[in-house]
This record gives sequence, C-alpha cells and structure tokens, in this order.
Amino acid sequence: MARAAARYVCQACGAVSSRWQGQCAECAEWNTIQQEAAAVVTAFSAKHSLSSGGRGIGLAGLDDEVAIPARTTTGIAELDRALGGGLVAGSAVLIGGDPGIGKSTLLLQAAGRLALAGTRVAYISGEEAADQVRLRARRLGLAKAPVALASATSVRDILTTLHAHAPPGLVIIDSIQTMHSDTLEGAPGTVSQVRAAAQELIRYAKTTGAALVLVGHVTKDGQLAGPRVLEHMVDTVLYFEGERSHQYRILRAVKNRFGGTDEIGVFAMGAGGLEEVANPSSLFLTDRDEAVSGAVVFPALEGTRPVLVEIQALVVRVPSGATPRRAVVGWDSARLAMILAVLESRCGLSFSACEVYLNVAGGLRINDPAADLAVAAALISALTEVPVGADTVVFGEIALSGEVRAAGHALLRLKEAAKLGFATAVVPAVTEASGGLHATRVRTVAALVDRLAG
Repeated sequence: MARAAARYVCQACGAVSSRWQGQCAECAEWNTIQQEAAAVVTAFSAKHSLSSGGRGIGLAGLDDEVAIPARTTTGIAELDRALGGGLVAGSAVLIGGDPGIGKSTLLLQAAGRLALAGTRVAYISGEEAADQVRLRARRLGLAKAPVALASATSVRDILTTLHAHAPPGLVIIDSIQTMHSDTLEGAPGTVSQVRAAAQELIRYAKTTGAALVLVGHVTKDGQLAGPRVLEHMVDTVLYFEGERSHQYRILRAVKNRFGGTDEIGVFAMGAGGLEEVANPSSLFLTDRDEAVSGAVVFPALEGTRPVLVEIQALVVRVPSGATPRRAVVGWDSARLAMILAVLESRCGLSFSACEVYLNVAGGLRINDPAADLAVAAALISALTEVPVGADTVVFGEIALSGEVRAAGHALLRLKEAAKLGFATAVVPAVTEASGGLHATRVRTVAALVDRLAG
C-alpha cells in the first residue's frame, strides 16, 4: 500500500528535514519549518530505474547556427539599459525591491507604453484589485493604454485564460508570492508554492515566446524572499533600490543571461510617476562654491556607466580613554578599517584617538574598489583640515603595502569628469590616459599624503 512520506520544509531557505524542529539547522532561523505534502512513495517507485523508458532527446553541436534573440524596447531607456537593450521574447525577468519603492509603478508604465506601441500586454495583479490598478494608471496618464488587466491568484486560472487567446508580447505577474498552484498543498508564499507557480509560468513563457516579468518580495535584509532557486530559474534578476526619503531609485541588474550584469538604470520619483534621470551624477554631487575639508568627488563605475559621487569624511577627536566609533554609510566598513590601517602603518597618521564617520552622499551604495584612494583622500583631508579642490576627482585601488594600483576603465571615468566641468584628477601612477584633465599621478598612499597635506 502506498504511504505518504512526511516532509518538513524551511520557509526561509528551503531546507528539507524528516521531522519538525524549532530552529532550522541550515539557516538558523526560528519557527520557519512547516510540514508539506510529499510525493507518494511506493515499493515500485522507490526501486524503479530512470535509465530507460523515456523519450529520446536531440543533441546538437555548438557550431549550429543560432539567431540573435530579438529585443523589444519598453520605451523607458533606463529600464532597457538595465535589461541589456530591452525585453527578449520568451525570457523570464524577476524584479525585487522594498515595499513602496515603485516596482508596480515602473512595470505599469512599461506595460502602458508597450501597449500604446502596439504590443499585446497582460497585467495580472495578485495584490491589488483591478480598480486600484486603473486608478494608478489614471494618475500616470495611461488610462487609455490597451492593457489586458486582471486580478487573480490561481495559476491554473491565469494559464487557462492566457492559452485561450493569442500569446501576448508581455505578461506581468505582481507578485509571484501571491500565486497559488492547486497541484500542491500549502498557502501562497511557501517555498513549494513559489517554486511550482514560477515553474509553470516560466514554462508558458518559453513555449509561447511571451516575455514574462515576475515581481518578488524582499526580506528585511534586502534579499528576494523565498527559495534562491527562483533566481536560478529566471533569465534576468533586477533589484529596485533606493530610500523612500530620497527621490531617486536605482534599478540594478545582478543576473542577465542576455546581457551584462551590474548595469543600472536611474529614476526619480515625481508627481507623474517614475522619471528617467539622464545625468545621474547630478543626484549625488553637492552644489558648493568652495572646497570643504573631508569631501572628495569619486567617479564610480556602475556597469558601463560612470557616475560621479561625493564621498564625505568626518574625523572627531575623543577624550582620552573613550572608545572611538567607526560609522559608514554607503561603503564597506571592513574596507574602511583596511584603509585606516594602511594610513596608520604606511603613512604615520593616527586615527586611534578619533571617531571616523564616512558617508556616500545621496544614499548611493558603491562597491567599486577604485574608491579606496578617494576614501583615503577624504580621511586625510578631514584629519588635516586641508580641503581637496572642488574641481578634483580621485580614484584608485590601495594595496596593503600602501601601493596605489590601477583602476579599470580609467579613460571612461576621466571623460565623464571632464564633461561635468572637473579640471584635475588624482590617479594611480600607471594610468596613462588623462581624458582632457590635468592628471596628478601618485604611486603610494604616502605620496597622496604629501600631495594633500603638503
């Protein structure tokens, strides 16, 4: 007689165990393990071999002719940039972000523009009623866009409806955590439900050629909620970042099978929805007439786009015996500790009796290693109270030996700085290009200290 095997699945990481326990042994989360129905196990199925009885598949060579997939532009240039040039037919895109950041607004704007351009678009909302989506479209000026709109959570109903008509060019599911498959037991949002619903929708996209966009919730750590296998199933993963206290939003590609990763699109939230920002550097640079100590402009590289940001440092001496703080916003705190150690060991500067505060203006978070030299310059300027020129940009990577190493795409960074009116650049000694700027080349961090502090 067939027997059902008990299975307990962690809703945070997807780990499977044979019994219930309060804490997951894999991710150490508490009260996240739930019992889920498993496949029925019989003596025949347990012993049956999968090496025969299947359908043969065709094997092709790598040298076969393959057509480059056509792309459909959404009409939003910043979204197309993050996607690598537009939507690919039959692809699956996953977009995640904090609640209220503007995911639904962005997708509704893209859907409306595509529909007005003649593309058939289906927008399925599992979180809002159809009238709520219509009200948002009216605020965005897209009330006349011929978007096929529905509010549903059943994957079976959605696929039945889509199969009854010609395949649309774009299908938007908002959000995947609200979808429910009746082939499995469990509430929407559980690991098994998210996996099964996404698999069926992606299969529809691959077989019909419709582009699929899934909206995903994120956890408090900023990661996409649900199993990480969801990110492996889709072709492109986009993160919508930003603070609701700031007007800007950044759409960042972290995975793209049809384009480059680490590309960004920059938007500003306005009265008429999300607006494209043609010059992102204007968001992250502080307007000032004279130089201020501790402030340095760094030409960051986001994908293929250079963005000029201002790095601000503040050094405050504390009374003897007090423990100094190290606070960082927008950069890696471990890398700040390394830069401080290099400045103390190789240059003789003392930060042990000082509190150090570092901030990337505008709320942008940067991971570019070329920011090392700009951070060091900001710290030196703040400690010595000697300002760096307001028309100067600084970039370069710092080694533990105190050597300043070359930064990638130096010419691209310098050209962007020259275009925005900067005249001087402090760069690694191995940098040959100047990009039209007066380049001051430094070989070590000690040379930077001599350059800034005299």
